Amino acid sequence: MIAAIIPARGNSKGIPRKNLIDFCGRPLLAWSIEQALQSESVDHVFVSSDSEEILSVAETYGAKPILRPPELASDTATSESAWLHAVDTIEEGFGKMEYVIGMQPTSPVRESADLDKAVIFTRENGYDSVFSGSEIADFCIWTGGSELKSLTYDYLNRKRRQEFGVQYLENGSFYVFRPQVLREKNNRLGGKIGVFTMPIWKSFEVDDLEGLEFLKVIMKGYLL
Repeated sequence: MIAAIIPARGNSKGIPRKNLIDFCGRPLLAWSIEQALQSESVDHVFVSSDSEEILSVAETYGAKPILRPPELASDTATSESAWLHAVDTIEEGFGKMEYVIGMQPTSPVRESADLDKAVIFTRENGYDSVFSGSEIADFCIWTGGSELKSLTYDYLNRKRRQEFGVQYLENGSFYVFRPQVLREKNNRLGGKIGVFTMPIWKSFEVDDLEGLEFLKVIMKGYLL
């Protein structure tokens, strides 16, 4: 069995009620639910939340609700803690799972085919966990603060773009992992790890209102 688990807290800070905000005509959360339901690889779709309102909306769009304890929905709580609670709950009621697809509702620009292809990719290569990502030729990151520091390249020995090897940006859209990896590592990634590549336009997420409007343009331009 493969289950898609979508963690959706009620107390989002950047955008109030972010998971329920309108995105191209429906709640933001609804896109991830519908993509999972349309996937041929997913047997069950669950939403984990501390919010009764979110769970009610999730049921309206076809997902099964999992009420998350308040201590797993604080500002310091991790997605791993929500996924682990959900995995334990699901396996008690539905039996053992082969893989979990952990989906982030703030990354709505994806297709059900991405999930299907990722499952095939994971199985064929014998991966224990896979993250979705995009290939990037170069990615120059600096830390902030009183003194800037380059993290990903030597600015004194700046290479040409062609000299960089293949790098992958973990885009956070979704993860495929075995339940035992989550239990043993307390992490979504572990064991034999792979990357399922997606185009860069599928690699953005909603963090603020500006990002929300930006993703609407991408969604309408590529998928609607």
